[in-house]
Amino acid sequence: MDQAEEPEKKESLLDRLVIAFDRLLSERLVSASSVVVFRMCFGLIMAWECKRFLTKDWIERYYQQPEFFFTYYGFDWVRPLPGDWMFVHFWVLGGLAILIFLGLFYRVAAWLFFFGFTYVFLLDKTNYLNHFYLISLVSFLMAILPLNRYFSLDALIWPRLKSEVVPLWTVNILRFIIGVPYFFGGIAKINPDWLRGEPMRSWMQDASFPGFFAGIGTSEFMAYFMSYGGLLFDLLIVPFLIWRKTRIFAYMIAVCFHLTNVYLFHIGIFPWMMIAVTTIFFAPEWANSLFTKVKKIIPKKSVLATASSPKPFLKSKRLHGFLVLFIILNILIPLRHWAIPGTVHWNEQGHRFSWHMKLRSKAIKLEFLAVDRDTGKKWTIDQTAYLTKRQRKKMKPKPDMIIQFVHYMDKVYKKEGKDNVAIYANVYGRLNDRKNQRLVNQNIDLTKRELHEIHRTWVVPLYSR
Repeated sequence: MDQAEEPEKKESLLDRLVIAFDRLLSERLVSASSVVVFRMCFGLIMAWECKRFLTKDWIERYYQQPEFFFTYYGFDWVRPLPGDWMFVHFWVLGGLAILIFLGLFYRVAAWLFFFGFTYVFLLDKTNYLNHFYLISLVSFLMAILPLNRYFSLDALIWPRLKSEVVPLWTVNILRFIIGVPYFFGGIAKINPDWLRGEPMRSWMQDASFPGFFAGIGTSEFMAYFMSYGGLLFDLLIVPFLIWRKTRIFAYMIAVCFHLTNVYLFHIGIFPWMMIAVTTIFFAPEWANSLFTKVKKIIPKKSVLATASSPKPFLKSKRLHGFLVLFIILNILIPLRHWAIPGTVHWNEQGHRFSWHMKLRSKAIKLEFLAVDRDTGKKWTIDQTAYLTKRQRKKMKPKPDMIIQFVHYMDKVYKKEGKDNVAIYANVYGRLNDRKNQRLVNQNIDLTKRELHEIHRTWVVPLYSR
């Protein structure tokens, strides 16, 4: 009698995750040309961004003029360098970016750039930008990846370092971090306002379109087309970039998308950076022919043109374990606001670091009322005496910055000998096309509330339409 066949064992979710991570962190060797292009593009664009800071008035406006800085939780100790040293800091960052481009003293340059740029990022919430957050994440990964083994001055100086191949996980981890803003930008768009065409409808109404395109640009069709087009683009672009048959078409769509953002929103280097680094989704050998042409120009004896016995790649379970943790955190952090009651676009809890890019429009008015309980004297706080114009603008819609300023003013008044001052915030405005409503309970003394609360009961919930 034949023995009964054993039923097939079904793979658990954990088994599937293990398989997925194993493929993602594969040690299979592939061409290094794609990561070299990534390194060069990143270095040049970062040098360009540092030049923008140095040639505009941003350093003075952002780091020299303010008396108070909206620091991040746990980073109250981070302060701008005194005098003109912030200018020196950006000159150094620009120099480090050039070293990254050249692949010269790459490890040191990449680590110093990561710490130097992240330091700038942490100085003030006022200057938060999603692409600055992305730059910190990417520069951190670049510091631990072997991106200087091919077409680099390091390989010229230390020939044994040279290799025309890298482990596949080097390419995959860069693909992951570049794919994160796309995918979670799409997840964030799955909200009631975006699905009914807001705030895109309002933005298109305010935009200026030439001649014939004026009627189309402000039409109801265009509001929905742009909203759902952006949603589908963010959710599908990464799978289409990964799939070889649709990769070129998807990249062309990505270029058009980012160029449209350049025209409509004027958002700095972000579109240009994404156009450049999204090439990491091409096959690892896509730039081989480009480097082959360059090799023909280089003298035959140069290590950039000749092969050698490369130094072995580091294979470490600890490194792979750390990368797994990095991946998990970058999946969970953008979703954390789902665990917080309320509407994230209104209460702003969990809004930063979640890739909520150009998703909402808030028009807010704000004033602070101080009351000396000992004398009964009342006065409106003059925000212009303590905050720059940019800081006041960025603070208005963000409750965490509002209460930070209140606690700062409480310290100011205590230094002046006013130990019993209550401060109330009169904040009202609208989200997208809704009617005006209060953002903060005007009857609550914010000096008595904790600076970092998980549940901000003093924030008024968003009313329905």
